[in-house]
Amino acid sequence: MIHDDDGVLAVVIGRAGSKGLPGKNTRLVGGRPMICYAIEHAKQAECVTRVIVSTDGDEIAAAAESMDVQVVRRPPDLASDTATVGAAVRHAIQALGATESIIIILYANVPVRPADLIDRAVHLLCDSGADSVQSYSDVGKHHPYWMCALDEDQRVKPYVDNTIDRRQDLPKLLSLNGGVIAVTAACVRNADESNPHSFLGTDRRGIETPPGSVVDVDDLTDAILAAAVLARRQSSGPPKPDSEPIATTS
Repeated sequence: MIHDDDGVLAVVIGRAGSKGLPGKNTRLVGGRPMICYAIEHAKQAECVTRVIVSTDGDEIAAAAESMDVQVVRRPPDLASDTATVGAAVRHAIQALGATESIIIILYANVPVRPADLIDRAVHLLCDSGADSVQSYSDVGKHHPYWMCALDEDQRVKPYVDNTIDRRQDLPKLLSLNGGVIAVTAACVRNADESNPHSFLGTDRRGIETPPGSVVDVDDLTDAILAAAVLARRQSSGPPKPDSEPIATTS
């Protein structure tokens, strides 16, 4: 069984290129480059023994080094928009000769996470003996039952035929939110490079976070939301584990 006392390496990943929001990983959010929040989350986790950043970007590297974090420079073929997460992380741990048995993967463009999210993921990974643990949140009103396709005549074709009219009656479904990935180092090293998800192993577990407690920034609207959540947290003091999500309307 994997134990966190074998060492937990947090790998913060962020490339320089971004089509949705150029320069997003070093974009100022709440007065700080976005990646700094992910680094801080890793440093504050009780279980993490070492933090590194994998990137091809000079500004991202400078932000990491300003926080005394080691940087692994990613080659161009692992910094394109088609490069896989598993390949980038595998390169980083191989370049370092990392000996840690657990790898935490954090996206640089996620500045908002619950305070205990990383530790929860590692504890579940160790207690369950799973290959990986990822964080999820409720899909809410963006449920597949309410999704549709439009044909060339704008006729509506429901994705799932149903008669549900109230959100409360929708079957519970969760969606990956990008908050954390905890995975055994063995799975990362032994992954099938032809399968982008193979680094997660076969026994995959999940933890649920409250709506709004993880903000994954992919566009300007996400950045505005992240800044608002961070401002709210700062005004109300240090965030609590699985802190109360921002208010939403039904």
